[in-house]
Amino acid sequence: MTYFLGSRSRAELADVHPDLVRVVERAIQITKTDFTVHDGIRSVEEQRRYVAAGTSKTMRSKHLEGKAVDLVPWIDGKPRWWWVPIYDIAAAMLTAARELDVKIRWGCVWDRPMNDLAPHVTDLGMLALALKQEGLDYNERHPGRDFPDGPHYEVIA
Repeated sequence: MTYFLGSRSRAELADVHPDLVRVVERAIQITKTDFTVHDGIRSVEEQRRYVAAGTSKTMRSKHLEGKAVDLVPWIDGKPRWWWVPIYDIAAAMLTAARELDVKIRWGCVWDRPMNDLAPHVTDLGMLALALKQEGLDYNERHPGRDFPDGPHYEVIA
């Protein structure tokens, strides 16, 4: 099934870096799991609320610069923070980033560009599994330092 970005997702992409928008637009065409753009650019006040709630750790978020998006699985008419479909979306984002030659970072592996992950895997299903392992490997390298933010993607510009 082919999915498309709805009006709310498109509104969230307003003022987001154009290369990241291109990757998101391509990812929605090839994903196995529908998704919504939950967050694009954020105001300083919105970011303060996220930090106070513990859902973000920094006031230096790339969302403040329009260089990040959060993509959340859209299942049964609702956004769902479920890991299996989050990995499917990650596979689509990586595939799209590679196709479009746009460097991005993923919130499950902060220490390497996403484009460098699972370099020999191209099948979307196998890529989702490989990315899950990349996230687990990151957690082993950085125990307790970061929280896995599977829906988060940022352009490396």
